[in-house]
Amino acid sequence: MSERTAANPEGTGNTGNPERLPLEFLFSPEFTRDPYAEYGRLREKGPVHPIDFPPGVSSFLVIDHEHGRAALSDPRLAKNLRNGPDLFRELAGGNPALAENLLSTDPPDHTRLRRLVSRAFTARRVESLRPRIQEITDRLIDTMAARGRADLLDDFAFPLPITVICELLGVPAGDRDDFRVWSATLVTPSLDEESVKRRDAVNTAIRAYFSGLIAERRAEPRDDMVSALVTASDEDELLSEPELIAMLTLLLIAGHETTVNLIGNGMLALLTHPGQLRLLQEEPELIPGAVEEFLRYDGPVERATLRFATEDLRIAGVRIPEGSMVQVSLGAAGRDPGAFDDPDALDVTRDGGHHLAFGHGVHFCLGAPLARLEARIAFGTLLRRLPDIALDCAPEQLEWRGSASIVRGLQALPVRF
Repeated sequence: MSERTAANPEGTGNTGNPERLPLEFLFSPEFTRDPYAEYGRLREKGPVHPIDFPPGVSSFLVIDHEHGRAALSDPRLAKNLRNGPDLFRELAGGNPALAENLLSTDPPDHTRLRRLVSRAFTARRVESLRPRIQEITDRLIDTMAARGRADLLDDFAFPLPITVICELLGVPAGDRDDFRVWSATLVTPSLDEESVKRRDAVNTAIRAYFSGLIAERRAEPRDDMVSALVTASDEDELLSEPELIAMLTLLLIAGHETTVNLIGNGMLALLTHPGQLRLLQEEPELIPGAVEEFLRYDGPVERATLRFATEDLRIAGVRIPEGSMVQVSLGAAGRDPGAFDDPDALDVTRDGGHHLAFGHGVHFCLGAPLARLEARIAFGTLLRRLPDIALDCAPEQLEWRGSASIVRGLQALPVRF
């Protein structure tokens, strides 16, 4: 099959020499703490780099905005794991988070699946949730305010979006602690025997949980998304049972994982930039734009989910053989000086809405309107009700979740007020 240039507008190409990155690159403590410094170094050598991740698999990392944006919408970079090496087909086996869902299908299946859930995330439907989101936000802050100290992740950033998505789906909020454990396990690659066992146990638990919930809604439908999807599955035959379980798993995980880290990373950015914090307190009308800046500056998803080349192609002059894995670093794209002036500076007045934090193309995050609304309410209410909020530890004491996961988020965020 002949090669064609992908994500490479005429007149541009890979400058310098691509650096082959070892597997340890994405797992090192240094990268976990500050991937942006490493990306800055790599950017001088070009926008595309081969990476030995996982071992024996042809894989590439795209780290600039221009080629990353194009790659995210290139139809020759497919999402279905059947287009990848045997290792990825094995990973998908029995894993509801990697099965036939929105993140691992291509048109026309993706179009069909997305159409089924898109009605729940329209601008009007999301806006109707504003009073309830505000109520949950105020209640959580009421509880924290009485103590004067809190872990902003455990006490606020996690319970807010998980409560909202549970109510939207019709899932008991009392199960949210299980969801947090399941989510953390499934978004982290299983690279050793112990982690494979944990993943398999979670897979079994999720299938059992949602199979039971589906059976309940078949017997007694309610006004929630689970019931609506079950109806579509049974009456219109639009969803198979595995697709239904995969869809619910994805909605539950994606419905809170990104917002947790958007709030956590954004608040850390503000707490370590007091001038920007004061500016938002004095001019709260800047908050919608500030949320976009948080997404660009230190977004909740560091690398996009996997794509696989369905033919030989080139990205920025680098040959990508058919079957290769391609990942776009959304975090690196947000710090690309070719797309943003002074990209390492936090500027809540910046017009940075062209970031890639929610992806691009047909796989653009379906829940972006909900995440944005939750974040705007969360930041606005926190800064209004806790005006003296401050970090309750030295910044260097904070620990980040392991970089094996594609998400970027803190383990905890201690604050005082």
